[in-house]
Amino acid sequence: MSTHFFGDTTVLLGRSLRHITRSPDTIITTAIMPIAMMLMFVYVFGGAITTGSGSSYVNYMLPGILLITVASGIAYTAYRLFMDMKSGIFERFQSMPTARSSVLWAHVLTSLVANLVSLVVVILVALLMGFRSGAGVLAWLSVGAILVLFTLALTWIAVIAGLSATTM
Repeated sequence: MSTHFFGDTTVLLGRSLRHITRSPDTIITTAIMPIAMMLMFVYVFGGAITTGSGSSYVNYMLPGILLITVASGIAYTAYRLFMDMKSGIFERFQSMPTARSSVLWAHVLTSLVANLVSLVVVILVALLMGFRSGAGVLAWLSVGAILVLFTLALTWIAVIAGLSATTM
């Protein structure tokens, strides 16, 4: 392992984050689509479903929408890895004195950062739509930790798919 693992990972993380900010389709898929789905399910289909309590339907929809947000976000990790493999950038990185694992970790951390931003945006929109929770700070921190672990687990599965794919 290279002695510069953290530095290499940080540089490659910046590279991957720049790719995301320059890709409108990634932003639309990871942030806007879950919001559109939440709006559709709450305002179009939500009136047809009674919750049995006085709370808003968005309270029931938000957990599923958060998981959908993560799942749609990690798909781009596999795609970006596949594109890096096909473009030959992996071979270029291997010819440099960089830690080999830093390339994968940069993609995984990019997925984590992008998904966390998307999750925050979705939660803010849900709050504007009337989402209210009786959970305390500790419960929300627990939810955040579970979402981070869920994102990491799915992202590593996406890494396997991205590295083993032969065609698009």
